Amino acid sequence: MAKRKLAGAKKPAAKPQTSVQITGNQQGSKLENVPARAPRLLIEDEDEDNEDGDEEGYIDDEAEEAEDDELEYESDLDEYDDEDDVSEKFEGLLDGAISDSESEDEASDDASEGDGEEDDADANEEALHFGEDDENEEHEDEAEVIKNSVSDDDEEDEYLSKYSAASEAESLSSISSDQDDSRIAYYTAGADGGPRPIYHEIDPHYSSDDSDLEDMNTIGNVPLSAYDEYPHIGYDINGKRIMRPATGSALDSLLDSIEVPEGWTGLIDKESGADLKLTKDELELVKKIQLGENAGDVNPYENTIEWFSSKTEIMALSAAPEPKRRFVPSRHEAKRIMKIVKAIREGRIVPNKPKVRPEQMVYDLWADDLQEQQPHVMHIPAPKLAKPTNDESYNPPEEYLPSEEEINAWNETDAMDRERDYLPRKYSSLRTVPRYEDFVRERFERSLDLYLAPRVRKNKLNIDPDSLLPKLPSPQDLRPFPIKCSVTYRGHKGRVRAVSIDSSGLWLATGGDDGTVRIWEVLTGREIWKATVGDDDEAVQSVEWNPVKDSGILAVSAGEKIFLCLPPIFDDETEVAGQELLAAGWGYAAQPAPVEHINKEQQCKWIKPSTKLASQGVDVVIVCRKTVKQIAWHRRGDYFTGVSPEGANMAVLVHQVSKHNTQSPFRKSKGIIQRAQFHPFKPMLYVATQRYVRIYDLSTQSLTKALQPGARWLSSFDIHPQGDNVITGSYDKRVTWHDLDLSTKPYRTLRYHTRAVRDVRFHTRLPLFCSASDDGYINVFHGTVYDDLLRNPLLVPLKVLKGHTVVQSLGVLKVAWHPKEAWLFSVGADGTAKLWTS
Repeated sequence: MAKRKLAGAKKPAAKPQTSVQITGNQQGSKLENVPARAPRLLIEDEDEDNEDGDEEGYIDDEAEEAEDDELEYESDLDEYDDEDDVSEKFEGLLDGAISDSESEDEASDDASEGDGEEDDADANEEALHFGEDDENEEHEDEAEVIKNSVSDDDEEDEYLSKYSAASEAESLSSISSDQDDSRIAYYTAGADGGPRPIYHEIDPHYSSDDSDLEDMNTIGNVPLSAYDEYPHIGYDINGKRIMRPATGSALDSLLDSIEVPEGWTGLIDKESGADLKLTKDELELVKKIQLGENAGDVNPYENTIEWFSSKTEIMALSAAPEPKRRFVPSRHEAKRIMKIVKAIREGRIVPNKPKVRPEQMVYDLWADDLQEQQPHVMHIPAPKLAKPTNDESYNPPEEYLPSEEEINAWNETDAMDRERDYLPRKYSSLRTVPRYEDFVRERFERSLDLYLAPRVRKNKLNIDPDSLLPKLPSPQDLRPFPIKCSVTYRGHKGRVRAVSIDSSGLWLATGGDDGTVRIWEVLTGREIWKATVGDDDEAVQSVEWNPVKDSGILAVSAGEKIFLCLPPIFDDETEVAGQELLAAGWGYAAQPAPVEHINKEQQCKWIKPSTKLASQGVDVVIVCRKTVKQIAWHRRGDYFTGVSPEGANMAVLVHQVSKHNTQSPFRKSKGIIQRAQFHPFKPMLYVATQRYVRIYDLSTQSLTKALQPGARWLSSFDIHPQGDNVITGSYDKRVTWHDLDLSTKPYRTLRYHTRAVRDVRFHTRLPLFCSASDDGYINVFHGTVYDDLLRNPLLVPLKVLKGHTVVQSLGVLKVAWHPKEAWLFSVGADGTAKLWTS
């Protein structure tokens, strides 16, 4: 049976492939995605044997393509096996019954290339939409062709049953799909004469401003209420159903109301059906809207920008260019231009003058008569060897040969100290000269000379070292000052801690560890008066004469008591004046009775002395709370201070003799107070602690200045008679001079002692001061203070006085200057007092 084509002269129009969009309302079968194709069969005809070989190959190729397409449709239909109705309709449909319609379309395209214009005209006349009746007619026509061409065997019945099932499935899918095809596409005639779908343009714009938010649902603008009767609420991008979230029970709602989760609002999201939760930013935004505040990130208190000036302008502003008629040439610029023109005409200014570049030096490397280049200013030539002399010859004259003594002396001298490194020797001929022993050493030293030669020239400063030292006057020109020990006062047992000279300069008072106060005659060294004031061998810490001439009062501190004494060494007028001054205060005292007990409210107590003390010349006893270490009088003789380092806020007490009154100037103590002293003529009080010297103004009751000596522990200080300079001594072996007009820091620091400095003192009339130390030495200095503020004080060391013996690491403990002469009194741990004179 010969093979033949079923297409014949004219093939029917191909069935268009329909693409259907699945929406939320379409819940039909998934067969809508399967393209509907008309069956095309190639049947072998035994009667037609005259066909060409080309036609037979063509039919065979189409058959192979049909088999490939059947396999592809089988794979496509496997995806829809889940649907029962689809599996029933399409079971065995693609086992060989349907051929590929696309192969027929390609064949028809080749046949109709020449008749393109007629086919286009016919295609435009065809309808855009096809109904169910047209498709059924098309299938019926194809069925008749198949019946006429297929033989009456069992294969024909099987094929017809499969084809009828496919037609029924295609008709069912076209009913639902054609309803929505008009919305998404319209049809035109294709190149093969069949309908071709043309889809509408897609609007790329979003319907919402929130384009970054990923939609949880894909139902578009369909309201969620349309899915109330369904268990799902739409479809995802893969076409699968999105199930409705499960609603909790009443118990879950109660628990959620008790334990409110973060972001809970009690609302339901319309799109997803789940609980609507808000973030912190969204809650903050809702809160601002409820309060009527600005919801955006806008500062409502920005500075006002004056877009329009609030000042009224006299003339209106205009951006029009300035007219040329208003241009007024500047006379000043005209003069300058004329000067430049005149300079150009005279040749002083050359316009566009070419720049002259400096000529570069060119050197001829191969020239024989090359001029020597001048060395650089900083060039230093290498050191040259010294030329040999006559004594280095192998046959020197006899006068250059050394003797035996010179050879021995040269051998005994160190190599560094020798004048020359060789000894002249004489040889009869040059061939008898041996090898030079120091040849390698000299070559090495020569290499060192070249290697270590300086590369930079340094201008040395020819400065005399003596000129760097300050030009100080000679001590011989600064006399008088004490230079020797003239008198030694002996009588104390133990250390002598205190010394003082009266205003007349005749009587010297000392106090020691034996608890006695002794008065000596200065010139003769004879003991005049003695009083024992210390109880149980209490040491006398300080003795001070009243600065007033006619008073004759001596203040002594021993332990916690201060004794005001009137030694019987003065004339009757002086004694009477002193007694009247001391007795006048009893009328002001609260309890003149000799009671030594002190109440808590009392700072100290003024009492009358005992009979024993009164017989020794003691008139008044002041009982304090702590041990009194130092006493300092005011220049008028009515006030004096007592310093008790352990007294805390009562460490400094000011006592008034005329009224027997005591007051504490400080409420709070700043550090451990060591010394206190009045200014020579101003109402100021100087208080020294361990590290500072504070200056207080008594009239304003305020701190005026705090000196910083830089010492670890101050031991003593003294004020210059003019009041503008202060010297301090410290236990760290330093003496500092402070100029109050310059700074609070030391003007000069003197380090001449090897041990702790115990006391420093100014002379009241002469430009002298001294320092006493535990090393047993007394350093005497000259210190001139000028009235001119532009000149700094002149400090010159004069003399070191040596005479005291160091006992148990203690040397000179106290010093005092004579009020009129350049004499110095000192006491020490060796139990003696000394007078140093010029």
